Amino acid sequence: MATTPVQADAPKPAPKTNRIGLQVLDYRGGKTTLCAGCGHNAISERIIDACYEMGVQPERLMKLSGIGCSSKSPAYFMSRSFSFNSVHGRMPSVATGAMLANSTMKALGVSGDGDTASIGVGQFVHLMRRNLPMVYIVENNGVYGLTKGQFSATADLGSKLKTGVINDLPPIDICALAIQLGATFVGRSFSGDKKQLLTMLKAALSHKGTVLLDVISPCVTFNDHEGSTKSYKYMQEHEEAISEVGFVPHFQEIDVEYDPGTTINVEMHDGSQLRLRKLHEDFDPTDPVAATSALMAAHANQEVLTGIFYIDTQKPSFTELLNLVDEPLGTLPEERVRPKPAVLDEVMQRMM
Repeated sequence: MATTPVQADAPKPAPKTNRIGLQVLDYRGGKTTLCAGCGHNAISERIIDACYEMGVQPERLMKLSGIGCSSKSPAYFMSRSFSFNSVHGRMPSVATGAMLANSTMKALGVSGDGDTASIGVGQFVHLMRRNLPMVYIVENNGVYGLTKGQFSATADLGSKLKTGVINDLPPIDICALAIQLGATFVGRSFSGDKKQLLTMLKAALSHKGTVLLDVISPCVTFNDHEGSTKSYKYMQEHEEAISEVGFVPHFQEIDVEYDPGTTINVEMHDGSQLRLRKLHEDFDPTDPVAATSALMAAHANQEVLTGIFYIDTQKPSFTELLNLVDEPLGTLPEERVRPKPAVLDEVMQRMM
């Protein structure tokens, strides 16, 4: 009796990898415990995509956060990276210490509007003015999600809670504050705008200085209703992009051209190209005064501006100002970090 030969299974295609040979699974974290539909989860997914596409080595990234729903997010991406969950509002201090100890690492901080603009605003102020090389993401929903949805300091005047309470205090505009204080890459996006947020994150990873990304991230439990100015519906109806953001990494051939006079090209520190095609013709992202004025005008018109508002690739970072050695300070032997008695004697003689 004739038998039909058994055909061998076709070989499975090799898994897709990035430029350093890693799969996207190498950039994922634990399963989220946040509410279904929370904007924070969308931000975590974009961080995974950006780090994968840019070829960031997970072990060379440090994740930092404070306290709040947003500060749980680092558990949901980059499980192979170093992580530190700090005290409420104190993430900037931890980030500063960590970067000074090892400035060869990439630092990515995730905070919330309460963690940043309320209890942590004093620390936020000094982080921005120092221009520490790190990406600082604010997952901004206008409420305290962990403590039942009270207004935060970024809630807009006149916005309404689910309980019917009206906010009678003006908001802190995190982006305008960051520009005034000295951050060198400032932008705002919406967790529901996958393309814009991903592009901004990739550019942020190439910047050597303080990056402040304010991401409107609706709280589906406490702040996604009629009357909220941080809801999905409100953002979809009031978002106004100030520019179209394009980005070409240094490891890709840069061959895209735009019409003269419509696009600003900014060369990043690693040779990447950030391209901003103006939608507001009078907007200059290298002018901090123009950027702040645009934010104030949009607020008066009840628009939520998104895009990159300000960028400066020439200002020295905090680690450059301190003239640190190339090696991580945490690895230096005692004889290189502790002055010898003769050196101290010389200093004392000069002071006499």
